[in-house]
Amino acid sequence: MLNITSFLDNSAKKYADKPAFTFGETTLTFSQVNAAANQVANALITQGLKQGDKIALSCLNLPYFPIIYFGILKMGGIVVPLSVLLKTDEIQFHLENSHAKAYFCFDGTPDLPMAQMGHEAFTQTSRCEQFFHIMANPTDESIFSDTLTLAQLMSQESNQFDSLSTSAEDTAIIVYTSGTTGQPKGAELTHSNMVMNAMVCQEFMRLYPEDTQLVTLPLFHIFAMTVQMNMGIYKGVHSILLPRFDANVAADLMIKHSINIFVGVPTMYWGLIHGVEDKEKTKLIAKNLRMAISGGAALPINVLEEFKEIFELDILEGYGMSEGSPVVTFNQPDVGYKPGSIGTPIWGVQVKLVDDKGDEVPQGEKGELLYKGHNVMKGYYNRPEANAETITNGWLHSGDVAIKDEDGFYFIVDRTKDMIIRGGLNVYPRQVEEVMIQHEAVSLVAVIGIPNEKLGEEIKAFVVVHQDMEVTADELKAFTKERLASYKYPREIEFLDALPMSATGKILKKELRK
Repeated sequence: MLNITSFLDNSAKKYADKPAFTFGETTLTFSQVNAAANQVANALITQGLKQGDKIALSCLNLPYFPIIYFGILKMGGIVVPLSVLLKTDEIQFHLENSHAKAYFCFDGTPDLPMAQMGHEAFTQTSRCEQFFHIMANPTDESIFSDTLTLAQLMSQESNQFDSLSTSAEDTAIIVYTSGTTGQPKGAELTHSNMVMNAMVCQEFMRLYPEDTQLVTLPLFHIFAMTVQMNMGIYKGVHSILLPRFDANVAADLMIKHSINIFVGVPTMYWGLIHGVEDKEKTKLIAKNLRMAISGGAALPINVLEEFKEIFELDILEGYGMSEGSPVVTFNQPDVGYKPGSIGTPIWGVQVKLVDDKGDEVPQGEKGELLYKGHNVMKGYYNRPEANAETITNGWLHSGDVAIKDEDGFYFIVDRTKDMIIRGGLNVYPRQVEEVMIQHEAVSLVAVIGIPNEKLGEEIKAFVVVHQDMEVTADELKAFTKERLASYKYPREIEFLDALPMSATGKILKKELRK
């Protein structure tokens, strides 16, 4: 038997009275989280749900998330975590596509009416049979008729439960890709995938029971799910939950709780550098912070350098994807660290770079990154044709272009799908972005290809300028042209107040292409 719930079962015994999760003024210990998860597991069985059933979950970073997540897994269910930013039609697609039998949905906020959209989507599905309403205040009743709230669901249930037996290769999670092209696909991750990735990453990230981490990456995302929630529970770490990243709120929490572990995406690091209004706070944060980890997207070198100057700490960058549970490579302390690199493969994972014909490219040349090992997903749920395209002989095709240096460190160049072909010449947007962001007036930049009758594609940049600074499009074009081959600089530049972001802080280039 292998089940991710062993992380929580063991920590509930080993760290019973130790704080596990804190949200606002509410703190739950490991034994309390485990007891509540047991109640959820009992309740789901009472409601007629069975081992192997898929159960969807839409919830902000609140203690409810790990309680429900582990409750589903304890009774042998499969968790389908959904982005909290999905709209009605998108939720309906995910419920239908995953064959979810039940759906837990948080009430939401005035700006984000999650339950309203979630319930509407639920009523339009043919397979999903039960809707459970997670209330912000547990004593509140649902506005939907014939709907149980989470509190009502748990109220009569025992807090004792013997987790059902599952095998290592049983599906534990179906996590959906962001769907940058076409409809999102559900990556089936096994108990083995999830347990191995957390335990292997712990070997080099080295979390300790004395650590306190800020969890502001959304828990529905595989990055936070594995590297923060599962690893944190496994090692008895105290997790401070923040549903939505705000640089000043995050800074206050980091000081209040003496945060020493921060995991984020590049835009969050940019926010800590530029968005904290009281610069004295950064000094207080730096006193406690011992580890900063970045993933989810490539981290610009200037952000690495600015962060180190302010916080006196290197950001350790890694690489992963939903299909890889998620971590594939990392800048591991025992191996070494190179700024701008995604590091080297983690234990048990092989990586190679190949050309269009599938042949391995020489060191220093660009190629698509492929990997295989214990982290590779079971496959896309109910998508055999996509599986055949994505996994060949155990090797998963990432769609990312990378190079490997003489020391075996990998550097992501771009996405194969994002690559721009201008007049028959390949242009990697990240290279253009790295140059443009070096201009003192540029705060954020995203580069895409746009249709062009003559060249096939033309290069366009979307730019956010630093507050109280000015720069013209012509000045930026000249700046970039001086530093890149003439075919690579953007012919079009559009200035925006902000770039569209996903819930995980990734820049949504698909929104810029509309």
